[in-house]
Amino acid sequence: MNTDAILDAEGLGRTFTRQPLLAERLLSLVGRRPDIPVARAVRSVDLSVRRGEVLGLVGESGCGKSTLGRMITGITRPTAGRIRYNGVAMDEMTPKARRDFTLGVQMIFQDPYASLNPRQRVGDILAEPLRVHRLARGGPAIRERVDGALAEVGLDPSYRDRYPHQFSGGQRQRIGIARALIVEPDLLVCDEPIAALDVSIQAQVINLFLELRARRALTYLFISHDLSVVHHVADRVAIMYLGQIVEFAPAAELFATPAHPYTRTLLSEIPSVRNRKRRFHAVRGELPSPLRPPPGCAFHPRCAFAMDRCRIEAPTLRAIGTGRTVSCHLFADERDPNDASVPS
Repeated sequence: MNTDAILDAEGLGRTFTRQPLLAERLLSLVGRRPDIPVARAVRSVDLSVRRGEVLGLVGESGCGKSTLGRMITGITRPTAGRIRYNGVAMDEMTPKARRDFTLGVQMIFQDPYASLNPRQRVGDILAEPLRVHRLARGGPAIRERVDGALAEVGLDPSYRDRYPHQFSGGQRQRIGIARALIVEPDLLVCDEPIAALDVSIQAQVINLFLELRARRALTYLFISHDLSVVHHVADRVAIMYLGQIVEFAPAAELFATPAHPYTRTLLSEIPSVRNRKRRFHAVRGELPSPLRPPPGCAFHPRCAFAMDRCRIEAPTLRAIGTGRTVSCHLFADERDPNDASVPS
């Protein structure tokens, strides 16, 4: 366990099954449980979020990033492993510690409109957690907290009387941020918080996150598929592929010298004004289904460096430097993948 971590995840996993009710019905009728495919969305993830840092979590759509984030916030229950908040495991928390965790870890969702109740005014949306958790008593005190939260995210306090549909996408995301901040959290799990916004608004919201971090000494788990954004905001970066962390490193080192072939391929395809004439390509192949993951290394069907060993033996995370780990047989064989180029 990391002593300076605000949150630790150890061996965290989550599986999903199809048609569980049908399976129970067949069990009662025929006396045996049918074989139902199991999707391993997250597979034995170890993750430590240090107090005051921005930890970026990067990967393609469908790799399990959002599921991991929802487990960390307590929205989704893990089927394996455990989570510690301020050194205390969730399954060992007292009622008070559980309440501190519920308030201390907040999530900002990708779709701001879907996360807001369309039947409630903004003022009522922001006031609800204050009333439920008794963080403020009396109408004037609650209204003062609501107005302060709106002002902090750059919205006029008079907007409290409007409904979510009366705002733009960027304004709705600011409301979502205000709702998370109003309970004074320590850790914000940001699940693709700018993916649904116009490009012209994304920079404004990113700057807001950075301002709030400096003002409140917040800790972020910043989930994104946009490496250029992660490069701008993150202190450390975890690369996720098919439910597993395949590389973990300080942001500056990862972007300067990526180790895992998947990371190298992702970084090579970041658009840049320096490569205006270059033709960019997506990572070759498709992300395998978590229902039927490939044997051995999950990335081997798409990897330019795949060996026979990669097809039968899954690599494990191993240290390749201070604060750096990678899951790749190229390093286990003491070979340096930076000596070769990743083909486009």
